[in-house]
Amino acid sequence: MSMLCSVYTSVIGAGVRRGGVLLKLFGLCVLAGVLVASLMLPAALGAGAAVNETTSAMSRMSKSLQKARMPLTTKVLDRNGDPIAYFYDDYRIPTPPGKISKTMKSAITAIEDKRFWEHNGVDWQGTMRALATNVSSGSVEEGASTLTQQYVKNYLVHVAADSKMERHDAKETTVARKLREARLAVELERTMSKEEILTSYLNVVPFGNQTFGVGAAAQTYFGTTPDKLTVSQSALLAALVNAPGALNPNVNPEDAKHRRNMVIDRMASPDNGIRITEEDAERAKKKPLGVLDPLGRPPSSCIGAGGSATNGFFCTYLRDYLNRAGFSDKELDQGGYTIRSTLDPKATKAAKKAAEAQIPKRSDEAANPMAIVEPGQDKHEVRALVANKDFGNDASEGQTAYDIVSKVQPWGAGSVFKIFTAAAAIQQGMSPYDEIPVPAEYTTHAFGGGKAWTVHNAEGVSPGSRTLQEALATSPNTGFVMLLEKVGLDNAVDMATKLGLRRSMTEVDENGYSLEEGEPTHAEAIKQHDKGSFTLGVDSVSVLELSNVMATIASDGKWCPPTPVTSMTDRNGDPVGLKGQSCEQVVSPHTAHGLAQGLGDDHKPGGTSHAAAKEAGWNRPLMAKTGTTQNYRSAVLVGATPQMAGAVMTYSTGGSPEGICVNGSAPPYQCGDSAGNLYGGTIPARTFYPAMKKIHEGKPVKQLPKVRGD
Repeated sequence: MSMLCSVYTSVIGAGVRRGGVLLKLFGLCVLAGVLVASLMLPAALGAGAAVNETTSAMSRMSKSLQKARMPLTTKVLDRNGDPIAYFYDDYRIPTPPGKISKTMKSAITAIEDKRFWEHNGVDWQGTMRALATNVSSGSVEEGASTLTQQYVKNYLVHVAADSKMERHDAKETTVARKLREARLAVELERTMSKEEILTSYLNVVPFGNQTFGVGAAAQTYFGTTPDKLTVSQSALLAALVNAPGALNPNVNPEDAKHRRNMVIDRMASPDNGIRITEEDAERAKKKPLGVLDPLGRPPSSCIGAGGSATNGFFCTYLRDYLNRAGFSDKELDQGGYTIRSTLDPKATKAAKKAAEAQIPKRSDEAANPMAIVEPGQDKHEVRALVANKDFGNDASEGQTAYDIVSKVQPWGAGSVFKIFTAAAAIQQGMSPYDEIPVPAEYTTHAFGGGKAWTVHNAEGVSPGSRTLQEALATSPNTGFVMLLEKVGLDNAVDMATKLGLRRSMTEVDENGYSLEEGEPTHAEAIKQHDKGSFTLGVDSVSVLELSNVMATIASDGKWCPPTPVTSMTDRNGDPVGLKGQSCEQVVSPHTAHGLAQGLGDDHKPGGTSHAAAKEAGWNRPLMAKTGTTQNYRSAVLVGATPQMAGAVMTYSTGGSPEGICVNGSAPPYQCGDSAGNLYGGTIPARTFYPAMKKIHEGKPVKQLPKVRGD
């Protein structure tokens, strides 16, 4: 080291006559001496104030660098194993040494560290040359960090740092940081092979465009894998390491190509450890950059991913589901999980097509979300969450990034809520074949603190007693208000919660908004206000949860949380357990079967959805119920076979929503609350039946369960 200092001092002294330069160089020689001493005496350095780290801490960091547990991309697959979304902070694809081409290794060592295969972690010759050049010029003209040192720095900045402050400290230009990096580099050279260090570096270094590591870079810029990188491709990637932002090839192609060709020339240099021929170099320099436009890096979100216009609502629900199961956003974005979801592409496509066929995606008048859930005794798997609108941020293109399918919406389901009154009645001993009175008009004092409340039936619903089954199919308001008096409001509300409206009843207020501290839940508010209109479905509700209500009935009264996940593995391929609610037998099979029979006529002649069912050619046993809110602003159809359950809600959109008019085959439009004619048997039913018919193709025809004893 003293010899190097003497040589460089002589050179500088001969070429530069300013005394300050020699003084600076003398200081650098002293610094270099300190560096050498620190590397030779690690224990002493560990106790010194210059670095302020203990030897044990450095040892732990060295082991961490060897293991290189980097943030990895989480991949979400559909039920067939095809990717639908990626979650990440930094896009990475870990790559083993045997999967990285020799040309890539040649390129990166040629431009970043030509003596990589010779030094022991710190290139003394390069360090002193760079120090001398930088001091004499008065600015940073040369760097001297080896690939090993760069690996240490990049790991500390992009992997180990957990905050902006830690990343700032890891990049700060200080003597202490340089000493720490050098010491760790030397330690790594003693414990790792050159091939391991080079691979670790290539897996952590940034290549720009939120892309880290050569695996992700090969995919992002060229749509290929690292083992297939050509000379020109490898050289461009190696060039980007110097200044990923400034050399972005899609923004600054001229400078990117200039530096790429510089890398190619150095790859052919006799000084390079892994050479290419002069002929290969000349051919490579004539190649165009060949960068993908747009880049091949998948977006990190539920927006913009493959099929996100259709799959985005499901993706959003899945992420929320995992958050609730204890996985933070950071864990999902860095954990490298593989999530096999329950999304069924066939069901999703069918539901999306049906929803959009009824209301165009660019409609400003109405939305038409649909949820599909598969019943089961040990799980209720979500098969599709779609809407007429695409999932995205461009409203002008008919997109929305708000989850209108699974989250609670500020719209009612109308007469669908009569299901809960009927379920309470059956649980209390009533048969679906028992008759209930249906007057044309009925005034009650049983709700709202004893105030008189007069109820009428919807147009076309004639008075006259009928069985509970017939009442569910024809939906008289008066009969169900009288039945609610008999079974009790609290019992009907509790039944709604049990059967599936968990978030709709217990996690939001009466307006469907998140609960404030001390505020009563939706269910509590209904009971406190003695709200008899509950059975008429005026309350906020989730489309997904309506579908799961039907899945509970189809599962013999067994409620399960609607799950979007089939399995989940960590970065090593090991299974990951998910915390969640267990399935519950919320009503007896007798009650569930009675309710299924009671709901079995809606699609038949006289039922509210018969016309739509006939038009779609529906020919399977089905339990179903329609509903419409008083001002025609929303309408719903829920239905299920023993194999699949679904729900559709059509509702008015915009800043001043009004009642919706349905006009033949033309798109629906807002026409005022008094003039509307939207019913559950119109748009919701015309969406439901074509979608469910397609989804049931190839499935055996199954009968609804018969009413039997418990």
